[in-house]
Amino acid sequence: MYTAAAALYPDALASSVTLPMEILQAASQMASVGSRGRAQARFLLTAPEATPLRLASGIQLTPDLPFAQLPPLDLLILPAIWRNPLPTLKGAAPWLSQLSAIAGGGTRICSVGTASCLLAEAGLLNGRPATTHWNYFERFARRYPRVQLKTRHLITQSNNIYCVGSVNSIADLMVHIVEDWFGTRVARAVEQQFSPEIRRSFRAAAYQDGPRSSHHDETVLRAQQYLQDHLASGASLDALARQLDISPRTLSRRFRNATGYTPQQYLNSLRLTTARDLLRRSNLSIAEICWQLGLQDVSYFARLFRRHHGMSPMRYRQAARGKLFDPQPAPGSGPAA
Repeated sequence: MYTAAAALYPDALASSVTLPMEILQAASQMASVGSRGRAQARFLLTAPEATPLRLASGIQLTPDLPFAQLPPLDLLILPAIWRNPLPTLKGAAPWLSQLSAIAGGGTRICSVGTASCLLAEAGLLNGRPATTHWNYFERFARRYPRVQLKTRHLITQSNNIYCVGSVNSIADLMVHIVEDWFGTRVARAVEQQFSPEIRRSFRAAAYQDGPRSSHHDETVLRAQQYLQDHLASGASLDALARQLDISPRTLSRRFRNATGYTPQQYLNSLRLTTARDLLRRSNLSIAEICWQLGLQDVSYFARLFRRHHGMSPMRYRQAARGKLFDPQPAPGSGPAA
């Protein structure tokens, strides 16, 4: 079971606590189907003391555990801070050192909005990329000159430290984490439930300060880049093997050893990621999207998409744009072209 927690402080925005909590709860329920209904994740609230805390919005929340009694965590969220973060920074001074200990244990820590100041105050962002709420860019840069502020990115990642610039962006990150924990099908189902029309994929939105693959096989890294660069032109695995001067069999073996996927599986993942973005944000026909993916067979693409996402590409487009019903034609109008 995965364990996530959110830290509470008086000026925390409740929405940056409840939204990731609800996304993770939904993912846990979906993932539990194959585990006889056993919960696959839990979400805790924590604070310096386990006493009810009334937020600036008037909402009262009760921590489950104080910081000192937290179990090992897979994820810790630092909620967005309402307006000026300085009062929260002063109040957090006694427990900021615990963030370093939690991060040192390998826990993913994610700050929302100006909660990145908490990470910066704890020294966890020195020399690392980070982002924060857009209205605080200049003040953040002045106060934390050792942090690599990325003003053009809504999400940053450096090892296990994440920053997101807004409450909407925490939804993007949570879908990414759900996919990492529970797989693509659960992540896409969660995505459809929680505002898919405003979502950008983690890969499209995030700044990451290292290679996007955790392995160190340079040949496979070249292969991954080749597949990305030649997606629209119809990437050929045989041509890729020739480009790398290795046999297709050796390519397949090294690719699987490095990434856990065959080259074809990785290529299909790239195609599906691109397809989702095009379905959400363009008016291209399904056939035109196939062309963008380097595919000629529309029926093959539709089967591939349905197998991974449980719905047709057209249905996905309708859901992603919030059009879950077909409007009735006006009286006297002909059938749609």
